Amino acid sequence: MPEQEYETVRTEVADRILTVTLNRPEKLNAFNPRMMGDLLDVFDAADADDDVRVIVVTGAGRGFCAGADVSSGGSSFDHRRAGAWHRDTGGRVALRIFSSTKPVIAAVNGPAAGVGASMTLPMDIRLASTSAKFGFVFARRGIVPESAASWFLPRAVGMQRAMEWVATGRVFGPDEALSAGLVRSVHPPQELLPAAYGLAREIAENTSAISVALSRQMMWRMLGEPHPMAAHRLDSRIMSQIGGGPDPVEGVESFLAKRPPEFPGRVSKDMPAVYPWWQEEEFRPFGEQPPPETGGNR
Repeated sequence: MPEQEYETVRTEVADRILTVTLNRPEKLNAFNPRMMGDLLDVFDAADADDDVRVIVVTGAGRGFCAGADVSSGGSSFDHRRAGAWHRDTGGRVALRIFSSTKPVIAAVNGPAAGVGASMTLPMDIRLASTSAKFGFVFARRGIVPESAASWFLPRAVGMQRAMEWVATGRVFGPDEALSAGLVRSVHPPQELLPAAYGLAREIAENTSAISVALSRQMMWRMLGEPHPMAAHRLDSRIMSQIGGGPDPVEGVESFLAKRPPEFPGRVSKDMPAVYPWWQEEEFRPFGEQPPPETGGNR
């Protein structure tokens, strides 16, 4: 992945693992439009780089992400000028993470509130530090859940727990997050990133990049399907395309030879032509055409 300086995040690749560190520690890594743009660029670059197998997201300093930067005061959430064409910035990040071809691990090292909590929901595995706190605080700010949290959160923890957290807007600790299934495990601060990297290495060293990319999208997309026949059709279609390819051959031969696999497939060029999951659909609210003055969203 080409080195690039970002204003609000740091990136580092080692052992085929991309670490993305939210980097506004003086603001507890509060989210702003620049952070949105930086994260969109980072995930685009990661998808294009076959040397990146797994992404780990964490925060600099003592926070993960304290939520939206509201330093502009009471007008922080005023998007009336954009009208129907307003696109929630956290939602754009959540959708980009959702469409990633690389698995994403959240290492929540401190407070994660509002968008700081909801941006982790499309990440595949969430680990928390004992110093982490979570809060879906939208109702306490007079707004609604964003970052597509109304879709992701009930699927992660069930409707009852999701509605409790959203309706009360209260902040809760890592033990409650663990018991509800929001996080996979809780670790002392100094053990959080090593645990995340241990998971990431297990993926990077033992699995086919194409298998993981396809499996990730299959499972996320099947959450919205009403009958398992949809999964059967998709399984069958993909298996007919990849079953005789070089990655399955290597998977079986390395297993029989009792050696580590060396999968040759590359996500950037060898993915089967199922459909372009990782391309975000064009935003068209209410079937309207965009106004002539609408510019880029970054």
